[in-house]
Amino acid sequence: MSLTNSFVQTEHPRLVFLPSGVGNSTPFFQLAVMLASRNCKVTFINVQPQTPEFARFASFFANHPIIEILDFEFQSHTPSDSTVNDPFIIHIENINRSLYQLIPILSSSQISAIFSDFVLAATLSQISADLNIHFYLISTTSAQFFSVIAHLPFLLAENPNIFSNSSGDIEIQGLAPIPKSNIPPTWMNDSTNYLLTAYLLPNARSLAKVNGVFLNTFNWFEPETIAALNSNRVLNSLPPVFPIGPMQSYHPLESLHLPWLSEQPAESVVYVNFGSREVMSTDQIRELRKGLEICRYNYLWAMKDDNGEFSGYSCLKGTRKGEIIRGGVDQEKVLAHPAIGGYVNQCEWDSVIQAAWCGVPVLAWPQHGDQKMNAEIVEKVGLGIWMKEWGWGGETLVAGKEIGRLVAQIMGDLNIKKKAKIVREKAREACEIGGARKRFLLKCSQAMGSS
Repeated sequence: MSLTNSFVQTEHPRLVFLPSGVGNSTPFFQLAVMLASRNCKVTFINVQPQTPEFARFASFFANHPIIEILDFEFQSHTPSDSTVNDPFIIHIENINRSLYQLIPILSSSQISAIFSDFVLAATLSQISADLNIHFYLISTTSAQFFSVIAHLPFLLAENPNIFSNSSGDIEIQGLAPIPKSNIPPTWMNDSTNYLLTAYLLPNARSLAKVNGVFLNTFNWFEPETIAALNSNRVLNSLPPVFPIGPMQSYHPLESLHLPWLSEQPAESVVYVNFGSREVMSTDQIRELRKGLEICRYNYLWAMKDDNGEFSGYSCLKGTRKGEIIRGGVDQEKVLAHPAIGGYVNQCEWDSVIQAAWCGVPVLAWPQHGDQKMNAEIVEKVGLGIWMKEWGWGGETLVAGKEIGRLVAQIMGDLNIKKKAKIVREKAREACEIGGARKRFLLKCSQAMGSS
């Protein structure tokens, strides 16, 4: 559909969702459905119309025809004098350079609010301020990691070399000290690196212009951090945060075509999935396989499909007790399956939230990014266990015997299972009528003029 003909005069709040296409998009679609149900008119601007990623969302729009989708072709161009070679940063910079093409359209329409993610915050906060349009962020991280991101300008102003070594703690007012060993490894070097100065800092500084931040978490899960954020103990200029999780699937789940799994007894299978970025060495994959084979439980191991000449795959052939899936898997459906009794995962935040919703105990094995902070939350709330001694993925070679022992623990320890079920109960309570999610959505819709 043409952008120029899309927006019309309406008595209901007109909301524009503009996800960057980077990271988990489920919260965008779920929030769109929630606000559309509150008499808001929702339009999606799709910056990646030709990608397989967005093509998978076709069923979402088919099931919610009230939500409009518009394609926007951004300029894919890297300046000749650019020294950046990170594809992620290049992609984000291309989108940011192109966003100004939307100004004539947004200014000629009765837009109540724009929703986007952190990677576009600096550009869209300025555009929305110029047009006097509310601007909201949808964060796909934990409240704790968002707090660290938000505080970066102040941390670096106080100590430009704060990330020059991994010893000591990060001190943020209102929060417990955060060990530097939990900070993403890509930060732990010269504070003048491009990731911090040209990507994280400008977006973090723009938070003062943001009207609110939606988080895929819930009060019971991160009570101290959410309270600190909303009482301005973290940053005086920080916008309110709305914990509206757990955010679940944006479309009806398709049937799970795994006959083997349906044949297994209840809570007898351990599910293994290290996401779309498999960074394990061949030796570590071999040890993980050994651990799964000796833990006395069957396993379902989902691996990404684009490994190419993935040398570690050969060591997985001929398994005695498990099933290995290469390619996409409906993880939410797998975790909800009654045969699943445990989950070995690196702790991407959306995976943590899905495990919380299903009450499946987690063996947390962080590999990169924010995953150690997420693993800390998993351990604190009783959703599973985290072996800090294993470090980041690749730092040490964890023996199969040790892996098998921990897998057996999350599968067989009744106390761990009981605690995980309590997490599930609290996650469901957050989404019930009268729960925290409803209250925060009411606040937001009232601020935009919808009851």
